[in-house]
Amino acid sequence: MAEVLIIEDDDRIRPLLVRGLRDCGHTVTSAPTGMSGLQLAVDSSPDLVVLDLGLPDVDGTQVLSMLRAVSAVPVIIASARADDPSLVGALDAGADDYVVKPFTSAQLDARVRAVLRRTAAGRERPSTLTVGGLSVDLTGRRVHLDGAEVELTPREFDLLAHLAERPGEVVTKRDLLVEVWRQPWGGSDKTVDVHLSWLRRKLGETAAEPRYLTTVRGVGVRLTAPPDARRGT
Repeated sequence: MAEVLIIEDDDRIRPLLVRGLRDCGHTVTSAPTGMSGLQLAVDSSPDLVVLDLGLPDVDGTQVLSMLRAVSAVPVIIASARADDPSLVGALDAGADDYVVKPFTSAQLDARVRAVLRRTAAGRERPSTLTVGGLSVDLTGRRVHLDGAEVELTPREFDLLAHLAERPGEVVTKRDLLVEVWRQPWGGSDKTVDVHLSWLRRKLGETAAEPRYLTTVRGVGVRLTAPPDARRGT
């Protein structure tokens, strides 16, 4: 079924949830604190996280914000009250659904399956992205420019693919550090600049004379098809 991570501090509730979801066919891991759960989420990349708001070390909403900085994993909030203001904040911060305690394993399983169906539909995307004469094969991790293959390092490919998924959009260096380098708590803009320079060189352009990669000073970088490629000449 799915790999589910439960972040719940109550030593009575947590094993019941683990056992209940395992009985429903899921693979389940658990953590009793927010930070240990966050580490598990980063290390194991579960299909879904069940997150309690009332954690002993870090507020559940803060855990969600930190998790959202590095992952789009679906999150179901477990709350003690339907009118809890923190619940609204968690939904605004990116939670996908919620359940109110007490709830049964069957109810939680139903929510898990419903959320996974919705997110799976939302994740559907083409296997190849095309921007002008640039073709990015996400499945085969290959790039072609005007029909010729471009040899990229894994990081250069990830950087280009992230930009190709957002053609015409200015993507900040902060976003690139989070999404490509997985550094939500800081990193050097110089790292991004160096990799962009290498990527430009392999695409046959420079920062001074860009074709596909345009730097927006003080903001980030944008991937667009050059005018000649848009005209098909």
